[in-house]
Amino acid sequence: MSIQPYPTSSWGHGRIAIDRSNSDESSLPEFEAFDSVTPRAPTTQTISVLGVDMHAADNKRLHNTSKYKNSNLIVRRNNEFFITISFNKPFNNQQDNVQIELLIGSSPDVNKGTYIILSIGIEKITGGWKSRVVEARGNNVTVGITPDASCIIGRFRTFVVIVSDFGKQRTQRNPDTDFYVLFNPWDPADQVYMPRETDRQEYVMNDVGVIYNGEFNNITTRSWNFGQFEEGVLDACLLALDAGKVPILYRGNAIEIVRQGSALMNSQDDDGVLVGNWSGDYSIGTAPTAWTGSPEILLKYARESCVPVCFAQCWVFAGVLNTFMRCLGIPARVITNYCSAHDNTGNLKTDIVLDEDGKVDRSRTRDSVWNYHCWNEVYMKRLDLPEKFSGWQVVDCTPQEISDGLYRCGPTSVNAIKEGELSYPFDAKFVFAELNSDVIYRQSDKYGNSKIISVDTAYVGKLIVTKRVNSNAYEDITSTYKYPEGSDKDKQTMQNAERRGVPTRDYLPVAEAGVDIELQADTIKIGDNFKLKMNIKNQTSQTCTVSATLTGSAMYYTGVTSMTFKLENKTAMVKPWNTTNLMVDVQAVDYMPYLVDQANLLFVVNGRIEETGVSLSTMRVVTLRPPELTIKVSGTPRVGKDLLVIISFRNPHNFILKKVQLRLDAPGLITTRMKSYEQILPGGSVQYTETITPQTPGKKVLIGCLDCAALRQVTNQLEINVV
Repeated sequence: MSIQPYPTSSWGHGRIAIDRSNSDESSLPEFEAFDSVTPRAPTTQTISVLGVDMHAADNKRLHNTSKYKNSNLIVRRNNEFFITISFNKPFNNQQDNVQIELLIGSSPDVNKGTYIILSIGIEKITGGWKSRVVEARGNNVTVGITPDASCIIGRFRTFVVIVSDFGKQRTQRNPDTDFYVLFNPWDPADQVYMPRETDRQEYVMNDVGVIYNGEFNNITTRSWNFGQFEEGVLDACLLALDAGKVPILYRGNAIEIVRQGSALMNSQDDDGVLVGNWSGDYSIGTAPTAWTGSPEILLKYARESCVPVCFAQCWVFAGVLNTFMRCLGIPARVITNYCSAHDNTGNLKTDIVLDEDGKVDRSRTRDSVWNYHCWNEVYMKRLDLPEKFSGWQVVDCTPQEISDGLYRCGPTSVNAIKEGELSYPFDAKFVFAELNSDVIYRQSDKYGNSKIISVDTAYVGKLIVTKRVNSNAYEDITSTYKYPEGSDKDKQTMQNAERRGVPTRDYLPVAEAGVDIELQADTIKIGDNFKLKMNIKNQTSQTCTVSATLTGSAMYYTGVTSMTFKLENKTAMVKPWNTTNLMVDVQAVDYMPYLVDQANLLFVVNGRIEETGVSLSTMRVVTLRPPELTIKVSGTPRVGKDLLVIISFRNPHNFILKKVQLRLDAPGLITTRMKSYEQILPGGSVQYTETITPQTPGKKVLIGCLDCAALRQVTNQLEINVV
């Protein structure tokens, strides 16, 4: 099932307009006369409104929204909030007819939930929203208002209306009485209800996180400022919905918000927030590796009238989408899938094509395995699916494939992926392929004919991680997506997937070699020489002779290779039930000229057992570590006291670093700061200092990032405790 295009209703030769903007308004008359009487202003005896107090600070504490740096009231669905109306005389609920009107968008409509009318006087009005008089004291009346559990989220306008025999007298338009309604993961009636408070604190309230990258056996981290509470971020998130023309009518449905958010974060087919770029040339924007958080991006997007921000790759897309979700009240987390397949042909096979010499044929290899790929999970009830498929849902805004006409992916149930139940919406087959494709090594001859020489069913989807609750360590969540490789449950999942349209594994079983090749490497810094260990393990009763060709290439983290810098042939005789270790010397002078973003090297081995003619292949990514960025503070961080932050860096390389950007981010302390350096000479150092005055106590994170064309991914973070 897929969401249908937004409806338009025919009316004669025209159409009924659908309200698609929270920021657009319609003006209501201050006095609205009833048709049955001659219009005139209310008499002097009628009660009138002198003012409305939204009690923003008190209500925010009750609604878990105090952290938002926004002077207006922010509430959550199905949770009562209180306002006080001041009249010119005491309120009499038996005589006075007083209404509260709440409007969103430019075409308010009671039937569409965009025009809410509540009564606190003699007239009784029923509806999803509730109101009651809590207290009447003197000329002041305190009213409790409870938004409907499934109401539209966004910014509402507030009017108090005195209804007389002659008409309606409204209060003037006052932006100070506007308020925001968000999803409510604290309430069991809400679609995004999350039962455990520790989970809510992590997945809704935590404004800084850790995104994991690197490779599966050499995991690296970078802190990310989600910054969902920063000034202007909530308005920027609502503006993104407006820019994407998402009908206000649908903004109460978390599934719709998530699906549209997936499309709105990329600009591939609309004016979404971020422009994806994997070319290596970021000269007209900011390199994806240079960002430290979402607020800088979202505020730039809002400030520049929804012009897409340049540039992003998967972890930036995921970081910004995480902010968008948490800001609106939807529990969300960033996921990293190591060895993530990008299967261009959609056949659950990732084809690596080798030439006659065993070298990777770049021109014929269209599929790729990303070192890692970041997406998001959101937590919600899937009211459109069987109950067992509620909970965590995959959503991915990195533009890879078109879904229902737009570049987006999800939400799709994690539980459904694990069981191979791929007929449920949305985009389950694509996510399943990212996790379960087989790596097929093919060897082609000079005429373009190819044959399968080996298959690796376990390489893709090796490890899936996310930040652990209340910890910076990662949590291995692979078992939530996959059963153990080769288990009966795993086979059943594949059978389910095939019944639901995934192509069968129709290639012939490849002969078992009985010999495994494994590549090993230590943690290596950029610019170091190192040794790559090739372990050849003979698990047969016969001595075997293995001839192997090793190809070394510089590689983007997406698995796309740039230049080959090494080609070496090795031969080893391995005794029965024994392992032989071969060493391959890798020189910096060979690979340094070809390094691309994130400094990845891909080594592919194609081997042949001389005695049997059976082929065997494997590959290994080595991610080189960048030099260190140091962050220090002077003294003990205290509220109201200046704190000196010092970031320092030394260029250890023998080449000049040009056009260097250095960012400092400190969620809850300062907005993003950036310092530019025209160049840093070999052996040269830079030091950047910033004075911060903490306003609130608690744990804070300082995030630093240095970036230039010749050196990416230089990051560090320092956790401090403000007392």
